[in-house]
Amino acid sequence: MSLLTHLECSRCGREEAPSGLVGVCPACGEPMLARYDLVAGRHVLSRFDLAARERSLWRVAELLPSVRPAERVTLGEGGTPLQRAARLEQVVGHAPIHVKDEGRNPTLSFKARGMAVAVSCARARGARRLAVPSAGNAGGALAAYAARAGLEALVVLPADTPRAFAEEARRHGAEVEIVPGLLPDAGRRVAERAAAEGWFDLSTFREPYRVEGKKTLGLEIVEDLGFRYPDWIVYPTGGGTGVVGIWKACAELEAIGWVRGRRPRMACVQAEGCAPIVDAFEKGAPSVEPPAAPSTRAYGLRVPKPFAARLILGVLRESDGAALRVSEREIEDSASELARLEGIDASPEGGAAWAGARRLLAEGRVAKGETIVVLNTGAGIKYRESAS
Repeated sequence: MSLLTHLECSRCGREEAPSGLVGVCPACGEPMLARYDLVAGRHVLSRFDLAARERSLWRVAELLPSVRPAERVTLGEGGTPLQRAARLEQVVGHAPIHVKDEGRNPTLSFKARGMAVAVSCARARGARRLAVPSAGNAGGALAAYAARAGLEALVVLPADTPRAFAEEARRHGAEVEIVPGLLPDAGRRVAERAAAEGWFDLSTFREPYRVEGKKTLGLEIVEDLGFRYPDWIVYPTGGGTGVVGIWKACAELEAIGWVRGRRPRMACVQAEGCAPIVDAFEKGAPSVEPPAAPSTRAYGLRVPKPFAARLILGVLRESDGAALRVSEREIEDSASELARLEGIDASPEGGAAWAGARRLLAEGRVAKGETIVVLNTGAGIKYRESAS
């Protein structure tokens, strides 16, 4: 049984019931976050019970939104490996290093986590038409989960999105619309059609449950490390749902007594051609200014103005973390290195994360023996298909 009690605005604290379809805060327009009865969680949840549970996203259903098991829309997401990277350790002269390989999810990316929970909640609360703007992987994930749920899906993509992503969404029955410009332009188009045609908008942080799916990354990392925190989590950052979700997971695990100690330092990695979080973090700014001409082949990182920038920057500062920009060459070389040395088919975004971890090590910001977890957020095959 879910311990979800209410939704709370991340800025003004306004509370909403979790029973209906909820978007952003109706008072201030900021993201809403799910809140749980974590005091009760101390009494009804034991980490020792996990061994008897299926290794999946829904492993700790008590800390996820209320959806009856029969109503969960699932394709077997979650439970991805936390792989010890012994050969990378030898190359960089540091251990331990782990890679969380999200390319093993359905639809080959971590977007499956967020969409599994968001689509489940949307259907259970009455939505029948779901829409999302996407740089690629989120659109494919929505299309697949909407197909599984028997719902309509609309995916709006910028014109230069690799064709494999549009084809993936169409194969799963989604309506695909291509628009000029970048992801914000696709977002505006979704908003227009949602208002005119009744689509429910599943854009990043425009509803409260995709972050709950991404939160399970943090739950799994902590469990796989023996209910200990890593010292660093290195995350390729576009919209930043996983950054906020992992940090939220840490707070909830502490509140129910499953883990203690210093939380991980969070490192956000962005491409040199689109690094609004890095720029704001370096300046000590409270929010971001979008770059004039955002550009990177790591399309998931080409988010010029993340809607939840304030939350992402808050996590970096609270965790005494880091924000790093890496070049296109570093992204490409690091993705190749993950494949060549560890057998991990990393997406460009995963390559960026490993490039960021290498930068932290080279700059001496990681102490000897500190544990690093690198997020590979998806499989590289879709990008290669698009180039073929």
